[in-house]
Amino acid sequence: MSPDGDEITASPVADEALTGEILDLLQECAQYGQVKKGANEVTRALNHNIYEIVVLAADTEPLAIVGHLPPLAEDKTVPFVYVPSKTALGRACDYNRPVVAATITRDETSNLTAQINQLKEKIESITV
Repeated sequence: MSPDGDEITASPVADEALTGEILDLLQECAQYGQVKKGANEVTRALNHNIYEIVVLAADTEPLAIVGHLPPLAEDKTVPFVYVPSKTALGRACDYNRPVVAATITRDETSNLTAQINQLKEKIESITV
């Protein structure tokens, strides 16, 4: 439950196709060092304005662990989305542990900028 008594829900959750695209791009970005993982690192990235996309795990228990990230992402106007599995999210981040939150960080010299922008548009379209 959130501080005001409302139950926290994982929304929007990416469908299977979009989840695959997100995890593939995260994996590529991880190879370039463009990924921050874990709720604390994602919070820090949002506060320091070095974010592109925030990805959260829908199977996080309790979900309140990442409950502060969607409102923070909305305040910063950064697209965020939930993927079904924290284990898959961890693997995509090139990490052998489950990961509850990840962000792709901004890098103007990255070869992946076009792919990141396309994915941002897709995520924004499901959040409307």
